[in-house]
Amino acid sequence: MIKVVLIGTGNVALQLFHTWRSAKEVEVIQVAGRSPEKLRSFSSFTSTTSINQVNPDADIYILAVSDDAVREVAMQLPVNDKLILHTAGNLPLDVFNKGQRSGVFYPLQTFSSSRRANFSEIPICIESKHKADLEQIRRLGLTLSEKVVEVSSDQRRYLHLAAVFANNFTNHLLKISQDILVEKELDFELLRPLIRETTSKVEELSPGEAQTGPARRSDTGTMDKHIDLLENELHKDIYRLISKSIQINYGNKL
Repeated sequence: MIKVVLIGTGNVALQLFHTWRSAKEVEVIQVAGRSPEKLRSFSSFTSTTSINQVNPDADIYILAVSDDAVREVAMQLPVNDKLILHTAGNLPLDVFNKGQRSGVFYPLQTFSSSRRANFSEIPICIESKHKADLEQIRRLGLTLSEKVVEVSSDQRRYLHLAAVFANNFTNHLLKISQDILVEKELDFELLRPLIRETTSKVEELSPGEAQTGPARRSDTGTMDKHIDLLENELHKDIYRLISKSIQINYGNKL
């Protein structure tokens, strides 16, 4: 049994906690955080406390906090010679003090409090300087997913960057699509089959092979009409920039 203390009360901590509640190999013995209100989400199931009063008897301490808070929180923990992990995609391993046993436990997924994550499909990216600690992190990861992958700090920076393009930017473009439709009293549901096909297609094809649309075929007439329809100047700039990127990628004349 791996005893874990979760530090943090956000989406990542919440998803890890509820998934490990049903795991036989892991016991979350405590959740620590700064907000008493947010800790109440966990208090019916396990012990809760402030960050500087965590249980010193855990095997692993997981910092599921904001990137800016990781170093500060790690320094506050009143534990010695215990393995401390962060869950950030964009932070290096050496964010921790040199004397601390440390590692990375990065689930490559977007998390929302209103949706329960299926960790069996989520890659867990791990890192540690010490072989024994790395194996302990790997065992912890395997309680969630079969996709546990050792990734260096440098590789993880680029993985996180690619994830922002694949997820965050894509979602923002969907929000722009929704705004356009709502303004013209059209139902966003009309786009859902297209969105599903767009995402399912790249399960079989590479994104390069799957690309379609006016920019892909250099249909400048349609592109100009679309830009004229847009009333938001920022949206016009986004349309032009992405169209230009697509055209350059496929060697089309601008």
